[in-house]
Amino acid sequence: KLPLTVEEIMNFGESNRELFIKSSTYSIIPITVTEMGLTISWIFSSDPKSISFSVVYQESEDTPLDQCKVLIPMTRCNSHKETIRGQVKVRNPGIYTLIFDNTFSRFISKRVFYHLAVERPVIYDGSDLP
Repeated sequence: KLPLTVEEIMNFGESNRELFIKSSTYSIIPITVTEMGLTISWIFSSDPKSISFSVVYQESEDTPLDQCKVLIPMTRCNSHKETIRGQVKVRNPGIYTLIFDNTFSRFISKRVFYHLAVERPVIYDGSDLP
């Protein structure tokens, strides 16, 4: 479990991170967001085989798991064959959790190479008008 803030993700730069996920387990990356309107994006690949991926939203750490909102349902990704890209728009402050799930694999551990980015919306203020 790696709790991250928007500022920490913005400081990632272009570098990729790596997760090692043992067989029959999963790994989560909770991202704490305080401002609305941001876009959280990810790119990932896995080795040696597929991994399942999901994104859930939790209002606060005290919110029971059964009250969390599933933004992207658990999906098996062929991320060993192609790079998976996606994003979610932050509509409410809270904790946005990326889940890399390897519980379906009884013997094979996986490595997930990922990159996260957070973008602020560009707000046009008309300042370049003549």
